[in-house]
Amino acid sequence: MAGQQFQYDDSGNTFFYFLTSFVGLIVVPATYYLWPRDQNAEQLRLKNLRRVHGRCLWYQLRLTKSQQSMVPTLKKAALLLGWAVFLLLAYKVSKLDREYQEYNPYEVLNLDPGASLSEIKKQYRLLSLKYHPDKGGDESTFMRIAKAYAALTNEQSRQNWETYGNPDGPGATSFGIALPAWIVDQKNSMLVLLVYGLAFMVVLPVVVGTWWYRSIRYSGDQILINTTQLFMHFMYKTPNMNMKRLAMVLTAAFEFDPRSNKDATIRPTDNIEVPQLIRELGNINVKKKEPPFCYPYSLKARVLVLAHLARMDVSEELEEDQRFVVRKSPALLQEMINVGCQLTMMANSRGGFHAPRLVTIENCMKLTQMIVQGLQESNSPLLQLPHFEEEHLRYCVSKKYKVRSLQDLVSLKDSDRRSMLRFLGEEKYDEVFAVLGSFPHIAMVTKLQVLDDEDSNNITAGSIVTVTVTLTRKCMAEVFEKEQDSSPCQTEEAATTEEGQGDSSKTKTKVWQNKSKPAKKTPKSKKKKLTKKKATPAPAKTKQANGNVAGNEVVAATAAAATAAATAAATAAATATAAATATATTTTTAATTTTAAVVKEEEEEASDKGSESDEAEAEANKDSPSERDEDSEKQSDTEVDEIAGDDEEEWAALQQSIQRRERALLETKSKVTHPVYSVYFPEEKHEWWWLYIADRRDQTLVSMPYHVCTLKDTEEVELKFPAPSKMGNYQYSIILRSDSYLGLDQIRPLKLEVHEAKAMLDNHPQWDIPDTEEEDEEQEDSDGIEESEDDEEDND
Repeated sequence: MAGQQFQYDDSGNTFFYFLTSFVGLIVVPATYYLWPRDQNAEQLRLKNLRRVHGRCLWYQLRLTKSQQSMVPTLKKAALLLGWAVFLLLAYKVSKLDREYQEYNPYEVLNLDPGASLSEIKKQYRLLSLKYHPDKGGDESTFMRIAKAYAALTNEQSRQNWETYGNPDGPGATSFGIALPAWIVDQKNSMLVLLVYGLAFMVVLPVVVGTWWYRSIRYSGDQILINTTQLFMHFMYKTPNMNMKRLAMVLTAAFEFDPRSNKDATIRPTDNIEVPQLIRELGNINVKKKEPPFCYPYSLKARVLVLAHLARMDVSEELEEDQRFVVRKSPALLQEMINVGCQLTMMANSRGGFHAPRLVTIENCMKLTQMIVQGLQESNSPLLQLPHFEEEHLRYCVSKKYKVRSLQDLVSLKDSDRRSMLRFLGEEKYDEVFAVLGSFPHIAMVTKLQVLDDEDSNNITAGSIVTVTVTLTRKCMAEVFEKEQDSSPCQTEEAATTEEGQGDSSKTKTKVWQNKSKPAKKTPKSKKKKLTKKKATPAPAKTKQANGNVAGNEVVAATAAAATAAATAAATAAATATAAATATATTTTTAATTTTAAVVKEEEEEASDKGSESDEAEAEANKDSPSERDEDSEKQSDTEVDEIAGDDEEEWAALQQSIQRRERALLETKSKVTHPVYSVYFPEEKHEWWWLYIADRRDQTLVSMPYHVCTLKDTEEVELKFPAPSKMGNYQYSIILRSDSYLGLDQIRPLKLEVHEAKAMLDNHPQWDIPDTEEEDEEQEDSDGIEESEDDEEDND
């Protein structure tokens, strides 16, 4: 390219700048990502988990690994060495001398700045005689002297020197390449070409190709594509899988085949140890010749999984292989669930397609729980707790306690629990209760609606239904402690209320017995008393019935009058009763007759009060028409305000839900939730859940299972599904399943009432243009045409 020059670094100084920048670009991000995390924080976390998870296999392996691992030390040493090289290069660069020097013609002629023209000419003659090529001098030196002389004597050269720093004017652009000159030297050209060819034509393609061909074998969840295809084939072939068939399909995964996965191993001792385990396990269907179930790797993996579920001891070599198989199994089962969901969606969209049954997908979830806890399907959930064995279950399922689940055990009183678990010592009991208290307790709150619809609570045929489920996670210890704390208070209040009611009834009975001694007359008097109690609340009902503002004063006055009349009547009745009692003889019949008369009088007074209250209500309703109109206007305004307030609240709730969904899409939550208590699982497992809606009667999925992996305290999940195309009532179930614990699943009923879909409007009101508007537009158009014609005539 014209006007450009490329210069290589002969001295190697520029190369240090390039090398310093290159090392810095590597060391800084590597330190950020590869520097080992604080080991003290990890040790402190493990120390806090020791009380609950100290017996877990993953906890013991983590302690051993952290104590024996040298990887953090090697990482620190490599990073520190990189920083040392970077600092050394930076120091070297800071000490480099600048090679660029400003051109000064006075220095070339050995003159002081500001010398006169005669001095310049005189010095030029002397130097010419000395350095001229004809006199035997150096040609390059003479050229510099002539250039300096011209710069000081020629006006144009002097102006160029003052402007551009060069007597010849602006020079060509010079690019310095930060490579030593020996790299482009002709002597080393073959060596440099060979290195470049090996680096960019052999090493780089091999590395990229190896990475690419390895990566395309795996899915996004790091599951082999061949394994996914295997699961899809067998789930399509067998839509209804029992647990035994499911274990066979799981252990046929290519992750356990040494030809597909280098981490899987087949040992020579397997020919001896695996048949021994098969004899101990019993019926595992060894003679099945269906591939790949009959392959050695599949048979070995199946035996190791079944031995893990039976909690059998294996040799050290097989134990390492068993940990590898068990560690891989939850991810493979999750892939099976995903495959089942894909087949279900394909069946719903295409029709006539074999979709896996609901029991198959739920068996995958149950098998995940069983593998994490190391339990068989028929085992009790209580065996997840430490120090619990099969022989101890007879204490729990006795007639006295009937404890069959973890919730039953927690809800027992402490005294009953200690009595039931008397086979445990004090330390073991505390450990069992600490582990039990750490188990999760999930509270579910559901909300059913149709989003983006005018009436979100009206579910029509074919509409998209959204079920918002709010999950709140608490420990069992917190929940049941609160219940136990609140239950005694409730019992005490109930007892106090019952005691109060009992005392009053006793008092009433004693008074009543004093009034009427004969036993035969008591039922009649009780009935009369009940009638009296029913008659007394009449004024209260009258007050509730009259809610208008205009009639409150009249009602109040009438009520006051009625109260005064009632008081006078009661006084008169009391006087009559006293007189009757004074004049009565020893005969009991006369006393009873007097009591009946008193009760009749009270009933008449109550009826009078009722009639008076009716009259008051009628008077209150006999208001002027203007007052009634004002009341109706106020009531209508109130209803309009309430409707507007409801609309605003609904709009605000919709906006909040949209913002919450946007934040959820942008926010990345950690999948580290709560560690699972699993004694036999070789890796730290966190609590994850499956949430889905199913029709248990038809054994079908209504919504696809949502894998909740971020539930630490509270999580909101939206499940969407299309409403049935036919009207009617439908009964579904919202199911929450753990992928780590047995016996903590929850099933909530979901009732769906589907109405007829709204008819589509052919002519929407917003597109209806009134006739007057059309006539006005036509009139304006005609007026415009007439005006234009008049203008043309005037111009003519």
